[in-house]
Amino acid sequence: MSEFDLGSMMRQAQQMREQMQYIQKGLENETVEGTAGAGVVKAIVTGGQRVKSVTIDPEALAEDPEMVQDLIVAAVNNGLDKARALAQERLGSVLPPGLMGGIPGL
Repeated sequence: MSEFDLGSMMRQAQQMREQMQYIQKGLENETVEGTAGAGVVKAIVTGGQRVKSVTIDPEALAEDPEMVQDLIVAAVNNGLDKARALAQERLGSVLPPGLMGGIPGL
């Protein structure tokens, strides 16, 4: 029977934590683009799930402002979904399978 090595387990947990912090910091510098209405509205979102910008085709504003409001919400949500997927992809290389669901926002 093998002995339980708490010291080794603690070192591994610390390494995993450091890797996750490094990846999460890097995600802040990566961006994804969410779109809606065939590109009428675009939202740029960081991998850390912060909206950096929203652009709107000026012609759409003149046509139907209420539709544009809906498109903004859809584009931002699309961007946030892509940011979460990017974070899962990056963090998935560090975390054991099945642990991603335990991280808030992922």
